[in-house]
Amino acid sequence: MFLTRFRVNTARAGARRLLSSPQLLHGAVMASFAEPLPSGPWAAGGPAAGEPAAGGSAPRVLWRIDHNSRSEVLLYLVSPQRPDLTHLVEQAGWPTTGGWQTFDYGAFLAGIAAGSTFAFRLTANPVHSIRRNPDEPTKRTAHLTQRHQAAWLLKQQERSGFTVVEKAPDRRLLPEGDEHELVVHRQQAVSFGKNDRVKAGRHTVTLVTATYDGRLRVTDPDALRRTLTAGLGKAKAYGCGLMTLTPVRG
Repeated sequence: MFLTRFRVNTARAGARRLLSSPQLLHGAVMASFAEPLPSGPWAAGGPAAGEPAAGGSAPRVLWRIDHNSRSEVLLYLVSPQRPDLTHLVEQAGWPTTGGWQTFDYGAFLAGIAAGSTFAFRLTANPVHSIRRNPDEPTKRTAHLTQRHQAAWLLKQQERSGFTVVEKAPDRRLLPEGDEHELVVHRQQAVSFGKNDRVKAGRHTVTLVTATYDGRLRVTDPDALRRTLTAGLGKAKAYGCGLMTLTPVRG
């Protein structure tokens, strides 16, 4: 597995066009790979080796845009193959002075151990299925409030191999809703056009996304490795589901 970081030159018209449409950016990301990507599950305990394992989730191309400031916009990419972002540099980067950095992600994934603590970031599409009465089919609906979006992530913890660190009681600023080291921010609804081959036309897709920053503790290393390589939640093709980790020292 590989982790890639690319800084977007927001002064360029091509960059602004890509950032305005997850559909276009998805196409640009997928154009970074010359060979078809593997479709079978990988062994959770050895993601660098690419050995198949029954019951695992297949690693896939995941990407995320981080808007750290008006001038610092970063594209993160996790993929089973090493990408070539030459076309993105030419369209949305600095062709003569900039590039991208790709790191071997396998060693990091293999070193994840139970009990380890990491700072994390995740942009996700927090949704749930509802029905107004028993006779109706379920409908996928987005969580819109910060409280419900935080609850959505906390609901994913056990199956995803981690637990969000709880704050000590004397560090909680609110009597309710401030129990975890978790911040939900950059909530937005994104609408973009999508070509639909089934309907032979074009329709509008609207996604509600939220970005999560916090600290987690590893409870199941294999499950967390699957989360990091297969993604968390829906809309993975459109920049959701990629969780990145930073070790916490001390």
